[in-house]
Amino acid sequence: MYSMKFKNIVFEAGAALKRNNVRSALTILGIAVGVGAFICVIAIGNAGTSSIERQLQNLGDNFIWVEAGSRSRNGVRYGARGDRTLILQDATAIRDQIPLIKSMSPNVDGHLQVVYQGENWSTQFRGVTPEFLQIRRWNLRLGEFFTGADVDAATPVCVLGQTVVDNLFGNEDPLGKNIRVQSMPCTVVGVLQAKGFSATGQDQDDFIVMPFTTAQKRISGTFWLDDIFCSAVSREAMPEATRQIVGLLRERHHLNPAEDDDFNIRRPEDVVQAQLATSRIMTVLLASIASLSLLVGGIGIMNIMLVSVTQRTREIGLRLAVGATEWDVQLQFMSEAVALGLLGGVLGLLSGFLSSGLVANLFQMPTKLSINVFLIASLFSIGIGVLFGYYPARKASQLDPIQGLRYE
Repeated sequence: MYSMKFKNIVFEAGAALKRNNVRSALTILGIAVGVGAFICVIAIGNAGTSSIERQLQNLGDNFIWVEAGSRSRNGVRYGARGDRTLILQDATAIRDQIPLIKSMSPNVDGHLQVVYQGENWSTQFRGVTPEFLQIRRWNLRLGEFFTGADVDAATPVCVLGQTVVDNLFGNEDPLGKNIRVQSMPCTVVGVLQAKGFSATGQDQDDFIVMPFTTAQKRISGTFWLDDIFCSAVSREAMPEATRQIVGLLRERHHLNPAEDDDFNIRRPEDVVQAQLATSRIMTVLLASIASLSLLVGGIGIMNIMLVSVTQRTREIGLRLAVGATEWDVQLQFMSEAVALGLLGGVLGLLSGFLSSGLVANLFQMPTKLSINVFLIASLFSIGIGVLFGYYPARKASQLDPIQGLRYE
């Protein structure tokens, strides 16, 4: 009985929409435009958010960067590495005395020329320990990383970034080859997985890595460190770990309260987290603006339903007079409104999918679609039909049958 009644309601709703096919088509188009715009905007925002999240993963494992040299000292702005007070004992103390730090790698860096046969390339070197891979979340594409024994012996071995490999070796396998780093022969033991360009446009693969002892003794001739790379036990522990590092280094460097730090600490993750929050806010903002077109489509549904109630006053009065309940009439008009929203939603899902691909191809703007976006858009379109169809349906069900039968 109920299934037959439902079929009748669906049939009558379809017949009513066909009688006003142009008006129904325009209303469906309004919903479709709103749903399509919503999907396209969310797809663009998701792609931007995913890109920033990848940058966050590439930064490192809860990465805290201690850099030699004060950023601002006695009113004068110094560049990084302005002082030479950061030494290996400081790095060891951070690792041993701060429980919130799970791993540490000293760093010595600079620029140099690398040569292989007839090819040469100007790049950056980093002298680190094996913990560098875990701290910076870097994977190897070929070979292996140097070991702690290599660090202790200051062995002339290196691991290359992909950009260096491309410019020195081309398609040749670099493993086991000897290159000249400045004037030092160095054996290539591994190649890092490429990370590409950073958010600031810097090539993250244009460098070579070697034991920091090798870099100090054979290249730079220094005893101090340029940086200390640290990994906190968790993201939540990073602020407290940073505070403890500052206190420890100030104590070790014998700085009184009136003196500025002779080092600076950066958490690159904070910058990317701010970018991520901004991207999400912009996505929500743009999605809200796109949703306005859905609101306009909903107003269109309410408009067409109110007009339909007025035009079908006699029909409504007749149905009520022959025994239809208020709920039957309300359900009839609600089904018409939901049908408009549902048809507009289906067309909008298709237009959103196509427009996302069009944006990616024409404007070279990445987009990322997900099943959740389509589900939310579908619920929105149906919800718009229910929300804006309720008042006209309620108005139709409250009609006096006698006045309906008298209506001309």
